Amino acid sequence: MVRVGLYGDYRRRQESDSLLPVKRLDWGYGLEVVGRSGLQTQLQLPEAYLKVRWGPVELYAGRKRGIVGIVDTLLTSGSYSWSGNAMPLPKIQLGTMGYVPLGFTHGFVAINALYNHGWFANSFVKGSYLHQKALYIRLGKETSRVRIYFGGNHEAQWGGYAPSLVGIPGLSDNSDGRFASDLKAYFRVITASYGTGYVPTQGVISIDQGNRIGNGIGSFDGGIDINLGTSNLLLYRQNLYETGALFYLTNIIDGLQGIRLQRKPGKGPVTIDRILLEFLSTWSQGGSEFVIEDPKRRGRNNYFNHSQYQDGWTYLNRTIGTPFLTPQTEVNPALPASRAIANNRVSLWHLGVSGRIAQQLQWQSRISYSMNEGTYDIPYPVGTGQLSVLMKLSGPIQFPGLGRCHISTSVGWDRGKLLSNSVGGYLGLRKSLDNISRGRPLQKY
Repeated sequence: MVRVGLYGDYRRRQESDSLLPVKRLDWGYGLEVVGRSGLQTQLQLPEAYLKVRWGPVELYAGRKRGIVGIVDTLLTSGSYSWSGNAMPLPKIQLGTMGYVPLGFTHGFVAINALYNHGWFANSFVKGSYLHQKALYIRLGKETSRVRIYFGGNHEAQWGGYAPSLVGIPGLSDNSDGRFASDLKAYFRVITASYGTGYVPTQGVISIDQGNRIGNGIGSFDGGIDINLGTSNLLLYRQNLYETGALFYLTNIIDGLQGIRLQRKPGKGPVTIDRILLEFLSTWSQGGSEFVIEDPKRRGRNNYFNHSQYQDGWTYLNRTIGTPFLTPQTEVNPALPASRAIANNRVSLWHLGVSGRIAQQLQWQSRISYSMNEGTYDIPYPVGTGQLSVLMKLSGPIQFPGLGRCHISTSVGWDRGKLLSNSVGGYLGLRKSLDNISRGRPLQKY
């Protein structure tokens, strides 16, 4: 595998220009190309984007990595709805560059927001769209000892057409398999409102009259960040929603919770700088019954699956949200065959630790153990456990002919009954060049 990246970030003020103001209007770009050789040569573009900023607001178009939700982004098992596990979708996004303080609050209140429109690949459904928005609020200044975070995100796959659903009453327009995709449908998607009384241009689709249009998911998150002097403590919780069960608190037991302790860098030969413990629960789903007339019995949420968008919450066969809700293409073939997301009733414990060796090498370890129950419709045998371990090591190195480079290596190990037992490894070498005249770093991998 060969990976080449070219990145140009926003200009930074150089020491020689310290008296000049930072430009409010600026631009940047990113391009990463990955080539794989084997039985079939593959060329992928994990990142390819152009971006423009005006002060703290950014607009970009293309593929760009990202994680959405209040979570420890370095060691997490994966943010629930948007984890960075799948290849980035192409999209156009307008948002803030991190948390932006509101001036009239003297910096006590800051917001972090995004709104975008994207495009899914053609698979079971052709020509479908992504809608995504998020708003998070921070109470407390950047220098405050205690900072409180809360907010939420909403994602939806909508529009498009499914040739396989032509003529199936209730799931699509009987004539050509199209789903609601006009402006009225878009308004109901972004407001996450029911389609009652809505008649799409292509015809009447009964599923849109009694449900929210599209495959919508998301989470409401909260967290607290505490400065302890020599260390920092972060606690957070993501509350999951898909069908409105969270509104009635029937699936309140489900969610992702984490506690992370980050220390100031130590000076010993081997340091532990960051520790994270997470617990993910998705097994309740509001209970085993779904009775639409009784809000307290609207269970069987069947996370990440959908009767119209039958690839589930995936992109190019990878789960967009937490990777521990597993697609059928990844599970052990000895388990009962199921829908796109074959395993969405999960209890997971996850431990992440990172630090340094000899002040130069960065090391990281992640250990995850899950109990997996499949789905309510097709359950797995009792005791379907899975242990996953990942070890990483990286640091600078002098390489003949290339000079100072960055080397990284990782080893992964899976053992259990959910996935096939496997061991894998990775070794990478990165050389970075700086374009001083433009003030934009260029990186080659």
